[in-house]
Amino acid sequence: MKTVKIAGVPEHFNLPWHLCIENGEFEEENIDLQWTNVPEGTGKMCQMLRDGETDLAVILTEGILKDIAAGNPSKIVQVYVQSPLIWGIHVDAKSDFQTLKDLKNKKAAISRLGSGSQLMAYVNANEQGWEMDDLEFEIVNTIDGAVDALTNKKADYFMWERFMTKPLVDKGVFRRIDDCPTPWPSFIIVGRDEFLKKNAKTVETILKIINKTTVDFKEIPEIDKKLSELFNQKAEDIKEWLKLTQWSQKNLTEKSFNKIQNQLFDLGIIDKKSIFVETVKAL
Repeated sequence: MKTVKIAGVPEHFNLPWHLCIENGEFEEENIDLQWTNVPEGTGKMCQMLRDGETDLAVILTEGILKDIAAGNPSKIVQVYVQSPLIWGIHVDAKSDFQTLKDLKNKKAAISRLGSGSQLMAYVNANEQGWEMDDLEFEIVNTIDGAVDALTNKKADYFMWERFMTKPLVDKGVFRRIDDCPTPWPSFIIVGRDEFLKKNAKTVETILKIINKTTVDFKEIPEIDKKLSELFNQKAEDIKEWLKLTQWSQKNLTEKSFNKIQNQLFDLGIIDKKSIFVETVKAL
């Protein structure tokens, strides 16, 4: 049995992995796939890859590309979710902020430095024509930390995946004032260089198994009910999320890679560009 460690956020995008593990599909191929939930998100997973704490990660595109450009010894093996991630821009429900304009020069809560919540604050600032050097951040680690920061006015707004934060909006903890979709595919699968060199065939098998599930994921009977129960979501929200979400079974093309990298460079998120063949691994 080959042990493989994989990390990802505890969100509905990753349910296909859990179904494959529960169904023993990896075990059938002699793979002991050990999943670690990482509620802190991409910044933490980048660190885990660097420290050898995980072999693979299902991670935000912008976050890992930034970290690979900064020396993370990992490579992209596939796009996991092709559709953009829709980031909700949230404020404390009782705050006076009503529109995006009200958030200019205000402090953003972020899970950690280099996380999607920080990088998307730059994307949003750029779209609003704000000075990116004026952005201020409060590190909150998790959604619970963001609730505390916004409630106690340690930060003014928080960007996180819109559907995962919807229960907090429904409860009257947060109010969503706008959305900011990523201008690139939301999640990609990456592996540590050292691991990929020795285990390319194993990774290929893992991708084959997960792709078989994601390609028909929306057709699984009562999958919307399962998702709404697991993630405490309203049925209509899950149905909308399923409609908007498009999984991928392909790797990143050089054209897409260059386009995303140019966008990140223009936003000042990366200050140097990586080479396609050194960043994307063909299996």
